[in-house]
Order: sequence, then structure tokens, then C-alpha cells
Amino acid sequence: MTNEEQIKETVRQKYSEIAVQDKETASCCSQGSCSPEVYNMMNENYNHLDGYNPDADLGLGCGLPTQFAKIKKGDTVIDLGSGAGNDCFVARAETGEAGKVIGIDFTPEMIKKARINAEKKGYNNVEFRQGDIEKIPVTAAAADVIVSNCVLNLVPNKKAVFKEIYRVLKPGGHFCISDVVLTDELPDKLKEAAEMYAGCVAGASHKNKYIVDIYSAGFLKVKIEKEKNIIIPNEILSNYLETDELENFKKENPILSITVTGLKPSNDCNCNPGCC
Repeated sequence: MTNEEQIKETVRQKYSEIAVQDKETASCCSQGSCSPEVYNMMNENYNHLDGYNPDADLGLGCGLPTQFAKIKKGDTVIDLGSGAGNDCFVARAETGEAGKVIGIDFTPEMIKKARINAEKKGYNNVEFRQGDIEKIPVTAAAADVIVSNCVLNLVPNKKAVFKEIYRVLKPGGHFCISDVVLTDELPDKLKEAAEMYAGCVAGASHKNKYIVDIYSAGFLKVKIEKEKNIIIPNEILSNYLETDELENFKKENPILSITVTGLKPSNDCNCNPGCC
């Protein structure tokens, strides 16, 4: 885990494995019926949302980004790290037949699974593209809304992603992202654990830096819409920490899930002095 490519390959391998598992195996931990895995213990309940497709819900999110995304009929929506398509299908219910939804994921197995799910539903305005969200495979100013659910923490260069989000949004467009952030440093043993990185924890940024990176990309009206504590079970922590280290970590509990929104200025000036 010494460079960006090694990190990406670790994540790719883990999520490829998840994609080819059946749903019961992939998400049983979120139901409390098996020993917990860090990558699927943070998800929220989608059952009440229009467009929800159980086959596309692998239990990998840490929020409900469409809840605050203000998607309108006819919008073009892009989901970064679309997985099996769960958030894309919820977004489609909101944008309607007149809109378009594009899911981006860098894991071929997830793209395949999402396309199968879309085909089963007969959705002709939802597509999935394989690509790296540090270089989003979409033309500039294409999207009205960008959403993402527990994905940016997996990306080494988060600044690059926010710049890409800015590029791909139309002037006046906005994003809504659910993600994992930190309020303090993680113990070294957790930072160095590949499973903790693939599980959205070890790659998380400090909350303040995360917000600064968003503003640095040029966004305005950045707002944390929702925030919740993420509790890692002792069964997981005990694999990496001694008893006293575990107790100290649990007292501080520096891991949060946030849902944050931001607006690209309508004049697309990137907030140069005197411009905004």
C-alpha cells in the first residue's frame, strides 16, 4: 500500500469479489446475520425509496445521497462509483423518463452487474460506463446533478475528483455526496490495513480538509446536510488493535459519515478574485 496504483488495485480486487457474490453473502453483515465486514456495515435503508431495486443493493453505501440531491424531472444525473446501480435506479425514479442517469465505476464486474439489473427493468435512459472517477469519462458541463455514495474515500487523489466533478457539472449544477470522513488521526495499524482501506475507513480524509478540497475546486454553498457516527464493531477492531488501543479508539471514535452538497457557480468563473 505504498502508492496510488497499489491502493486502487486493492480496492478493485475487493469490490470485484463483492460484485460476483450473491446478494445474501455480499450484504448479510448489514442484516446482522454473519460476522461483520467493514465495507458493508455503514449502509442505510433504501426500502422506502421509489426506484429501489433489491438486486442492486449490495449494502455498500454510508448514506442516502439522493435524499438531498434535489433531482428534478428531466435532469441528467451522474453517480460516481455506481456499483450494481442502486443509487442510479433511485435517481431515475426522480428524473423520470425525460431524464438520463449515467453510472461510473472502475470495476468491470460491477459494471456488468449494473447493466444486467438495468436490462431486467427495461431502463433505456440509464447507462453504465467503466472509468476512473479521477478522470470521469463524460464531457464537460454534461450533468445537472452528481451523486456518490461512500466512494471518494476509496480514491487516493480526492482533489482530482472534486475538480472533475466541477468540470462535468453544468454551470449552476450541484452535487450531493455521502462519504466517510475523520475528526482525528487513525491509529497506524488501521491506516496500514488493506481491509480498512477497501472498507472506506483508512482512506478517509479529515473532515475539515475534505470541505477545504471542495471549496478549492470552486464550489459554493457547501453544506453538510447530514452527519452520523460510524461505529466499527470490536470484532473488526480486535484484528488490528490491542485491548487498550481498542478501548482508547472507541472513546474517541473519529469516524463519521457525512452527506454534503455544493453548487457550481452559474457563471463558471471558478471563483477568481472579483468574479463571484
